[in-house]
Amino acid sequence: MPNWLKIYLGGVMMGAADVVPGVSGGTIAFILGLYDRLIQALSGVNKDSIKLLSKGDFKGLWAHFDGRFLLPLGLGILTSIFAIAGLIAHLLGTYPEYLWSFFFGLILASAFFLTSQIEGFSGRHLLLLLIGVGIGAAVSLIVPIQIDISNTMIFISGMIAICAMLLPGISGSFLLLMMGMYGFIIGAIKSLDLMVMAIFASGALLGLLSFSKLLNALLQHAKQTTLALLTGIMLGALVKVWPWKVTDAWVTVGDKKLPLEGHLILPWQSASYQTWENLLLPLIFVFAGFLSVLLISYISLRKTYK
Repeated sequence: MPNWLKIYLGGVMMGAADVVPGVSGGTIAFILGLYDRLIQALSGVNKDSIKLLSKGDFKGLWAHFDGRFLLPLGLGILTSIFAIAGLIAHLLGTYPEYLWSFFFGLILASAFFLTSQIEGFSGRHLLLLLIGVGIGAAVSLIVPIQIDISNTMIFISGMIAICAMLLPGISGSFLLLMMGMYGFIIGAIKSLDLMVMAIFASGALLGLLSFSKLLNALLQHAKQTTLALLTGIMLGALVKVWPWKVTDAWVTVGDKKLPLEGHLILPWQSASYQTWENLLLPLIFVFAGFLSVLLISYISLRKTYK
């Protein structure tokens, strides 16, 4: 399989994850081994890039921003958002327990994998991991609110959402849901409201260029401690993707109903509990998600994106 196709498919998976409130595209990037290269490429706005642009050296600018990587990845993300968003919304509305189970396994395994990548794991790393768990859980448990929609809020929502999407464990779509902007933005995408999409994209671009530089600096100069904190955030976010939950409030997005608020339960506390449907089958999906990450790391896909 050509490398550009692997990168493109990675973008498709990231886009699909970003659509689900509770799952982060950054998490998928971590699982696929794309994260470091993504952050490094996005943080390329500096004096060198401005000089290349002023000279009209577009070939040099393409190389500076790792265009061979960003272009297929970005196309994959956009393809997924526009083409797969409906499928993910359908699965979330029809088979939520199984979809959450699969993502739970994905995130759990990726956190386990990332922990094994931390060199010289010490008490300091454990403390940062626990702080990350607290941050991830706190963000996941925030009760959604409703705000007035304006062009300024659309712009700010774009900044916040993209920053969250870059962080593994914190879902940009969940923060949009929390701010009461999720249905509005998804509706604008489905109806191709170019004005709303342009304002949101402008905010996302500003957030992308600024926050990615901070993340890149952290990964360059404090990679092990940053990994410990981000891994903790991923583990804390497991609260949001816990498969067994009771939905207390719903939000309607187009013709789909998505969970807005709820509380966690144990499998056998499910209404009309059946061992196969409510316990064993979800556990199989958890195992499938976990196994997927192990297989990806085993065949070293993370080292082939060149």
